[in-house]
Amino acid sequence: MRMETALYGLDWQQSAWPQQFRDRTGFAVQVFPIDTPTDPARHLVAAARLADELGFDAFFVGDHPAWALDPFVHLAAIAANTHRIRLGVNVCCVLYRHPVMTARLAADVDNFSGGRLILGLGNGWDANEFANLGLPFPAARERQQALEEAITIMRGVWQDKPFTFEGQHFRCTKARVSPAPIQRPSVPIMIAGGGERVTLRQVARYADACNIFQVDPFGQGLITPEVVASKLSILAEHCAATGRDYDTVLRTYGTGWTILAPDERSLAAKMSRYFPDGIAQRYTGTWRRFVSGWTPVQAVDHFRALRAAGVQYFIVETLDAADTETITLLAKEVVPRV
Repeated sequence: MRMETALYGLDWQQSAWPQQFRDRTGFAVQVFPIDTPTDPARHLVAAARLADELGFDAFFVGDHPAWALDPFVHLAAIAANTHRIRLGVNVCCVLYRHPVMTARLAADVDNFSGGRLILGLGNGWDANEFANLGLPFPAARERQQALEEAITIMRGVWQDKPFTFEGQHFRCTKARVSPAPIQRPSVPIMIAGGGERVTLRQVARYADACNIFQVDPFGQGLITPEVVASKLSILAEHCAATGRDYDTVLRTYGTGWTILAPDERSLAAKMSRYFPDGIAQRYTGTWRRFVSGWTPVQAVDHFRALRAAGVQYFIVETLDAADTETITLLAKEVVPRV
C-alpha cells in the first residue's frame, strides 16, 4: 500500500516495514547494558547475535550518550556481527544532535547494515541528561516543535537535491546526505510517546509507527491495556482528521526492564540477585513500575492483553545484556503463544 502525506512541502511514502505486521504480531528485543557489570559492549553484541538467531524482528538500543551509550556506534558494531535482524534506536532524542548529523549517522548505519535500520525519534525527557550535555531543556511544546522540524530536515536531506530549511529550532542550507539510506524513500520512522493532543497527532502526520511506553515518566504511571486502547483510539481520530488510513500506522509498545525466569522460584532468586535490597530501594515513584519480573505464563497473559488492546508489535527491553535467559525464554516460550 502506498501512503503519502505532505510534510512541510515534502511528499513521502510509508516504508515497507509496518506493512509486514498488519496480520501478525511482531517482537523485538531492546538491551540496556548499564547493569551489565563486566564487558557490556561484548555482551551487547552477543545478545544481538542471539536475538538474530532466535528470529526476533529487530534489536533496539537506547540513546543516552551522557551516561550509557551512543546508539549509532553500537548499532554499527552490531550490524557487522548480525545478518538478518533489523537494528533500531528506541529512541533517538532529536535535540542531542543536529538533524543533519542524525540523518548522516542513520544513513551510514542503514548502508552499513544493508538496509536494516529503524529510526525511533523522541523529543527527550531527561532534564539531567540535557544538563550533562550542556544543553538547554526547553518546555515540552518547544521540544515537540523541534521534533517536527528534525523529521522535516532528515527526510529533506535524504532526497536527491540539496535541501534548505529555516525553522525556529533548526536550520540547514543546501544540505544533502550522500550516500542516502538504502531504504527508500526513507528509513522507517517511529515516534515515541503517548501524548494525546500533540505526539499522537505527529505520529498520524509524520511517522511509520507509534511507540507507547509501559511507564509514563510525566505522571500517568503504569500504561495499562485499557490506557493503551484509549490512546490508540485517539490515534485513529488523528489519522482520520489527516486523511490517513489508521492501519498504515504500526502500533508498537515498549516495555520497561523485563526479567523472565522459567518458574516462580527461579524468578524470585533472579529478582533478588538484581535487587538485593528490593526494587523500592533502587527506584522511587513511577519508576518502581519500570521493572517487570515474569514467568513465561505471566508474560504471555500480559502481551495477549496488550494485543487485544490494539498493539501489533512489542519491543521488550532487558535489564542486563548478559541475561540471555530472558531473551531465550521470550523467543521460545512467549512469542509462539502470543
